[in-house]
Amino acid sequence: MINIIVLFPKPSDAKNIRNILVRSGVDVTAVCTAGGQVISRFNDLEEGLIVCGYKYSDRMMYDELREYMPKEFEMLLIASRAYLEEVPYLDHLTCMSMPIKVYELAEQVHIILSQISEKKKKRKRKIRERSPEEKAVIASAKEMLIQNNCLTEADAHSYLQKRSMDSGMTLVETARRILESYT
Repeated sequence: MINIIVLFPKPSDAKNIRNILVRSGVDVTAVCTAGGQVISRFNDLEEGLIVCGYKYSDRMMYDELREYMPKEFEMLLIASRAYLEEVPYLDHLTCMSMPIKVYELAEQVHIILSQISEKKKKRKRKIRERSPEEKAVIASAKEMLIQNNCLTEADAHSYLQKRSMDSGMTLVETARRILESYT
């Protein structure tokens, strides 16, 4: 689930935005009035979207909050057109000018959520590079299988992969177990 935090200095504005989002089918994780409240929530959340104004009840500004914002978060800044003209283009920041239309807000949030979801999928698909130690463990396990079971290198690798998938362990964990079983 992608977390959404609504942040406006006036509790009534924050609740109104939350209600709009909930009616459009979006779950809102938190409603806050101060930037410090949002910062304290970052530790518990993996990725998400902050829908906010530019100034908060603790006098923090959106750009200060962005400094604390994890890279997996996006920010939707809602402010007057005059204020937004002064806002520089920044990564992870989308702007909407006031007054906003309900359907435009809902549409923009859905677009941002789909972008976050796509980035999350890309991060998961990215193949993690193994450390030299992990590569050595796998190579040793293959060598052990080749010597003791008269397998080819490809067969030993296939065997490791199959055992890994069947047991639900990583390839490195499986290789370590195999090495332990032969020693």
